[in-house]
Amino acid sequence: MNVLTRPRADSQEIVASWVGTFGGALQCGSGIAGLLANECHWRDVLAFTWQVLTESGAAAIEAALTSTLARTKPSNIHIPVGRSQPRRVSRAGVDCIEAIFEFETTFGRANAVVRLVEEADGVWRAWTLLTTLEELHGYPDGRPRAVSDAEKYSRDFGGENWLDQRHKSVAYANHDPAVLVVGGGQAGLSVAARLSHLGVDTLIIDRLPRIGDNWRLRYHSLTLHNEVHVNHLPLMPFPPTWPVFIPKDKLANWFESYVESLELNYWTGTELANAAYDERDGRWTAKLRRSDGSERTLRPRHIIVATGVSGTPIWPSIPGLDAFKGTLLHSGNYTSGAVWKDRKTLVIGTGNSGHDVAQDLCASGADVTMAQRSPTYVVSIREAQKVYSIYAEGLPFADCDLLAASMPYPVLRRAYQLSTAEMREVDRDLLQGLEKRGFRLTYGEDDTGFQMMYLRRGGGYYFNVGCSDMIVDGRVQLLQYGTIERFVPEGVALRDGTTRPLDLVVVATGYETQQHFVRSTMGDPVADRIGPVWGFDDGGELRNMWRPTNQPGLWFTAGSLAQCRIYSRYLALQIKAREDGLIA
Repeated sequence: MNVLTRPRADSQEIVASWVGTFGGALQCGSGIAGLLANECHWRDVLAFTWQVLTESGAAAIEAALTSTLARTKPSNIHIPVGRSQPRRVSRAGVDCIEAIFEFETTFGRANAVVRLVEEADGVWRAWTLLTTLEELHGYPDGRPRAVSDAEKYSRDFGGENWLDQRHKSVAYANHDPAVLVVGGGQAGLSVAARLSHLGVDTLIIDRLPRIGDNWRLRYHSLTLHNEVHVNHLPLMPFPPTWPVFIPKDKLANWFESYVESLELNYWTGTELANAAYDERDGRWTAKLRRSDGSERTLRPRHIIVATGVSGTPIWPSIPGLDAFKGTLLHSGNYTSGAVWKDRKTLVIGTGNSGHDVAQDLCASGADVTMAQRSPTYVVSIREAQKVYSIYAEGLPFADCDLLAASMPYPVLRRAYQLSTAEMREVDRDLLQGLEKRGFRLTYGEDDTGFQMMYLRRGGGYYFNVGCSDMIVDGRVQLLQYGTIERFVPEGVALRDGTTRPLDLVVVATGYETQQHFVRSTMGDPVADRIGPVWGFDDGGELRNMWRPTNQPGLWFTAGSLAQCRIYSRYLALQIKAREDGLIA
């Protein structure tokens, strides 16, 4: 997605004309279809529909949009000063003019991104359109209405000070939170920050003993696989001195600072034992189990499941695995390879975690074999950053987030196919070396690469930071999973009749979905009612993510730091609007 080098001077005039005509069409409720291209897609994130949805085709878009106008009353449609100005770009192989504009609705301030293409008749029409509700009236930039320090913190020397009030807020001794967030990683922190600063009483709980442990307790060598400028959390960006790729412990410590600085209410060592929803009262009865053995029951109106795409570990069903007498770990519990020097190890699974564990073991002097269960997409770490290229185009950060959210599914799919083909060509020698070693490669279901694999199923790929090279040169051995007959007490028996002795087996076979968490804490009826979580629905949106589910009061958030930052805004706005009675 590269900016074209020869922008034409008429881009701003073309966009101004289209935006003005579009505003007029919204005012009168007709003529919208004529402004849309032959191929056209509209993605609305709350601005008109209070949903996260995509419509395709001029007739469908016009029908869906006009049905909302009486309620939303869009006005003041304009191209803002001080933001990214209209420019000619190539997106998903299509030359277009890309522009950001703003407008207001009954509920608040909204943003939009339009991409115009010139059709055969010489008329510029919208190929893609994104509309997003950015803030509610009275809550600029996600901040609550101004309250003076004198109102918040007593200057009476006999009264409560700031710390007293914080302790009282966190204790929930005499009140319930409006929102209970289950999971204190980037997903939970992001949405709690947004909600708290909209004035919605929110409590985060996490089963681990310390804030940030979801990163801190992972394997010793872990460093994030995407660049720092993509990963900021809401309201409090990382310092400019930070490294390009963030080490896990640095991020974990930042999470602690984030909670303290933004005054987020957070209970460590606390898990959701079970929860039941009272339809009449519109509240949950949530039973919490704490690490000290105590229990608490809270009655929030909303529960947000933020346990992540990677939650409950999956253990594969392998004959004889329970008979193995060596050490058996899931990759989520692996820490360091130092103790395995000169010992024989097997890593089952060839995704990011499997490769990183194998590389750490090899670097620590262990004898390492990887067992490949299914074809894996491999891309070098530098090439993988191409999918975030919008953030390297020199635009304001907030505009980059908006542009990142603006790609509807059909266009996103096409863009990923192009970037995957480019990355595959750059990595050709590495990939050929892997194939010679018998490593089975894939480029995704439809050659869309790792990003679609992540969005569709949460894994199946590896960003090469060195392990692929170890496989190519033989330092890490490769075993196809189908050659395993069964495990035996001393190791693994293969179908050719040989047995490989093993001291350690690390299972890097992924995690259950958030629907599994719901089933275990809220029961089968609720889990069945909401259906699958994550992966695309028929409309090209992630199922049950950041929007209402079929279970009242139950919400989901997950994903990368960038996804959590972007979509936490929209999830928080929906809950705030319900708390204030703006929508049902």
